[in-house]
Amino acid sequence: MTDTTVTRWVANDRSTTWSSPDSDDAALSFHRGLEGYEPTALIALPELARELGVAAVFAKDESTRLGLPAFKALGASWAVHRALEAHQAGTDAEVVTATDGNHGRAVARFARKAGHPARIFVPAGGIHPSAVAAIRGEDAEVVEVDAGYDQTVAAAADYAAGSAGVLVQDTAWDGYEEVPGWIVDGYSTLFREIDSQLREAGRASPDLICVPTGVGSLLQAALAHYRRAEADSDQGGEGSGTAVVSVEPDSAACMGPSLAEGRPVSVATGQTIMSGLNCGSPSSLAWPLISNGLDAAVTVSETAAIEAAHRLADLGIAAGPCGAASLAGVRESLTGDDRVSRRRHLGVDSDSVIVLTITEGAEANPVPEA
Repeated sequence: MTDTTVTRWVANDRSTTWSSPDSDDAALSFHRGLEGYEPTALIALPELARELGVAAVFAKDESTRLGLPAFKALGASWAVHRALEAHQAGTDAEVVTATDGNHGRAVARFARKAGHPARIFVPAGGIHPSAVAAIRGEDAEVVEVDAGYDQTVAAAADYAAGSAGVLVQDTAWDGYEEVPGWIVDGYSTLFREIDSQLREAGRASPDLICVPTGVGSLLQAALAHYRRAEADSDQGGEGSGTAVVSVEPDSAACMGPSLAEGRPVSVATGQTIMSGLNCGSPSSLAWPLISNGLDAAVTVSETAAIEAAHRLADLGIAAGPCGAASLAGVRESLTGDDRVSRRRHLGVDSDSVIVLTITEGAEANPVPEA
């Protein structure tokens, strides 16, 4: 465990020739077959474009994803399906996970739909009481662990191993990478939708996308998508493409220190209203894509996330603190100290298109008053 001084911005001088493997459409096809599936809205925000000095800003609003108020439904639905199939689990097999936010409710929802009980481990006092109530509302057993997120994940893994439960965790470690990989594959649907929606709006791929980041699974999905050789070709050839920035709370920021050290670094975490991002260790599965494909890591304060949430609410988007962190991260990157050099590093100018990934709605995690 590393105790680090928080640095708000860490640039990564990635290789512009590196690319991730192309992926198939299996997860997207699965999602399209689910009851209630439809692409979430991509909302143009011209007011923010003017404020940030760019051509366009869009918000990908995940507050209504498959009947749940967060993007986690994409990864959980696909991973629960694949894990139960792979384990040939009987109907009494318990689906197990740890969560500091919306992942647990999503796992519980799709376990229930598949006819299986669920046991969800949560850090005691680490997530909003309404989120705990929502998990219980999916008929799941909730186990509160008097420890931080990383220790809660370990407790869930130990329980699943000892009970023959089916662990569906979005954190990867050595020896546990297949299921987290399915979760990442599920998240790819979000970025495929963005591509299609931008084309319908007469735009190409975004020049910059900001991704609220916990252990890094959604970030991994973004990098897998935007660093494909096919994507690079579509966007104009070698070295071009979408700049990707991770956004973390300054009380739980492991991506910047990891980039600075050139290896995954675990950090001590504190309390944050961005509970879904309160993670101190990068996923081992995500790290190769982060180190090779991420453009920068930025951290944001509680105040910045709250202010961003209220600004989005003024524009008609009810974002929770984690979702609003995307806007807070863009503001820190493009309008804060050293903004000229940061814009240059990201390739952002007055013609740029920015996408904010609004990963959760206010229903999932209420926003305090400013």
